[in-house]
Amino acid sequence: MILFVAKRVGLGLMTMLAISALIFLLLEVNGEAVAVKVLGPYTTPEQRQIWLEANGYLEPLYIRYFDWLTRLLGGDLGQSIRFKVPVADIVWDRLANTALLGAVTFAIMVPLALVCGVLAGMREGSLLDRTISIGAIVTTSVPEFASAVLLSAIFVFWLGWLPGASPMVEGVDPRQLVLPVMVLVLYGAGYIARMTRVAMAEVMQTPYIRTAILKGLPYRLVILRHALRNALLAPFTVIMLQINWLLSGVIVVEFFFAYKGFGALLLEASLNQDIYLIQACAMVAVVVAVATQTIADVGYTYLNPRIRFD
Repeated sequence: MILFVAKRVGLGLMTMLAISALIFLLLEVNGEAVAVKVLGPYTTPEQRQIWLEANGYLEPLYIRYFDWLTRLLGGDLGQSIRFKVPVADIVWDRLANTALLGAVTFAIMVPLALVCGVLAGMREGSLLDRTISIGAIVTTSVPEFASAVLLSAIFVFWLGWLPGASPMVEGVDPRQLVLPVMVLVLYGAGYIARMTRVAMAEVMQTPYIRTAILKGLPYRLVILRHALRNALLAPFTVIMLQINWLLSGVIVVEFFFAYKGFGALLLEASLNQDIYLIQACAMVAVVVAVATQTIADVGYTYLNPRIRFD
């Protein structure tokens, strides 16, 4: 098991290294274009040449890459063109905001989806199963911007219970988190519930579950001790993938509610062609994606001990 974890970590590091090289090539291979973005389009060629020489852009490409990677590992993410401050001062604060939003969403979405999926899978074909399945399909089919508009119309303009924006300018305000969390839970819970329902229904039809029930074991014990663990294999992987979605895939929700999170920061960096901010956001997203997949692979072996890795 230790060897497998070491292999997965090594593969993850190699993946991050390869993607970092790709990001560098896509964004910094043309030093002249970088100088234009940093200095502005109205600078003279002489000014750009001086900047390129001062920042090492006249060095060979491989030397520039390793210098960039060294600074990145040291926490030097460059200077933001849009905000005129070090990128690190912006990224970590925005990442913390999205982590808060994601943590609250996960705390509600995952238990709700698992319970609904397990209940539907235990009673396949029943009224409860059909109700949960239809609800999951409907909520998953509605895009985030549509549900954000609908929920805002109900809770902001009609009932007047909640604020319509979530800037968090005065610190954490639970009321400002309600609408973004509701939108994300409605969209993500249905998919996890459907996956859990399918997995649970398959497990309930297996011979060992039927044998346990026929032998007179308590139904609750059969579900909790035998069926549930095997039914969580597929949903576990899906749940880990949801972390990547909550990190950079919630751009629409954060932008709609003016939430100062990582997704909104990535959008703002792209719109303003803030090259160093884009690089930092891309690398953070890569690290989180690789880390979550590594955790998913390792966790999968604990949930399914029949799997053996060479």
